Amino acid sequence: MKRFYLILLALVAVGLLGAAGVAAYGYYLVDDHQVLAEQPKSANGSNGANGVNSAETADLVARGEYLVRAGNCMSCHTARGGAAFAGGRVLQTEFGDFVAPNITPDVKTGIGGWSAEDFWQALHNGKGRGGRMLYPAFPYTNYSQVTRTDSDAMYAYFQSIPKIERPNQPHELRFPYDQRALLAFWRAAYFRPSVYRQDTQQSAEWNRGAYLVNGLGHCSACHSSRNMLGANAGTADLSGGELALTSWYAPSLANGKEINLAQWQAPQLLALLKHGINADTAVSGPMAEVVSASLQHLSEQDMNAMVTYLRATPAVKVEEKDLLDRALSAQNISKETMDGVMKSGAALYKTHCMDCHGAAGAGVPSIYPALKGNPAIQTQLVANPVRLILAGGFPPVTKGNPRPYGMPPFGQVLSDNEVALVLSYVRNAWGNQASVVTAPEVNRYRTATLD
Repeated sequence: MKRFYLILLALVAVGLLGAAGVAAYGYYLVDDHQVLAEQPKSANGSNGANGVNSAETADLVARGEYLVRAGNCMSCHTARGGAAFAGGRVLQTEFGDFVAPNITPDVKTGIGGWSAEDFWQALHNGKGRGGRMLYPAFPYTNYSQVTRTDSDAMYAYFQSIPKIERPNQPHELRFPYDQRALLAFWRAAYFRPSVYRQDTQQSAEWNRGAYLVNGLGHCSACHSSRNMLGANAGTADLSGGELALTSWYAPSLANGKEINLAQWQAPQLLALLKHGINADTAVSGPMAEVVSASLQHLSEQDMNAMVTYLRATPAVKVEEKDLLDRALSAQNISKETMDGVMKSGAALYKTHCMDCHGAAGAGVPSIYPALKGNPAIQTQLVANPVRLILAGGFPPVTKGNPRPYGMPPFGQVLSDNEVALVLSYVRNAWGNQASVVTAPEVNRYRTATLD
């Protein structure tokens, strides 16, 4: 018996040592000295001085402002109605609520005491000042690809903006996610620092697009599915995913049954990303904020580079369901029931929708999106169209579309069943083919947050 306990004790000790080793690996592995050595520091960032000094030119600050726009930093680090970059905006997730910190140059509550090296460590290694591990709600898995020179320019810009003294609020996370030390294990499993390296087999424009889309643009932060620990398949994963607790769905950019960008014409995609609308469709929800706060401000050269990269995204082949799966997932709806759904839905459509979207669902080019043949209407997850019907929505106000036409909310006009009927009609009229929507599916989104 004594021998048994000794063996058990030895196994426990080995297990603890192994766990400690993994944790240490997760914490220290990202201090990639080889990568750091390869990254040239700007003259303005290498000395680690705080604030804008004579060595930091107006050009560097302007360059940093542009890059901050490309990273859409303001959207997360600015509370609704609050001062720019002073933090306080809440990001709701399945793990709890993350509260964005103050990143103005206030020494007491912001990053005024940070050096350029501290800022680089946050972007590249996911560590705050003093080596504190950051939660990946801050998308450092993408920002790790940012070059040191770009990081230094962003730092110079942040040190030039007005100081706002606004104390940071703590995250409100559930156990065990509130135990920051456990991030070491997450990092060991899912994070590697990786400054973007040029693909010599691709054009300079494609490489620039990849750098923006996968790095600063952090598109995969929304347009990818995540496992139970919040990790996705990588920075280039654009396979689509639901934004937990916000009840929006970021569609796949490579699935032909959702949004296969390889099939889009370049001017069509450029207009959508730059202006928020093109002849066929418009953005809404979180993507409208991305266009408004970030994409519309980027140069034509960078926007064309992003379009080039996105259109070259390999299409994802969706596996067909086998006979048993199709039988289990098939809706058991009789022809008579379906006819009733279409008749009732058509009547509701004529009353509430036809004036804008047309009797044939063709919409009005560059004003009201077409519903006929629109893949966003026919996706398996109905979150986005249901939310738009209930709460309405507007494309973003942009230079190319300064007075957007919006959709009014119908949540106070239509019941859950009526929303289900009209959406089921739209999803199956004019050659569209999709599942019938039910009242319980609609009700799930009636109380969804509007942020």
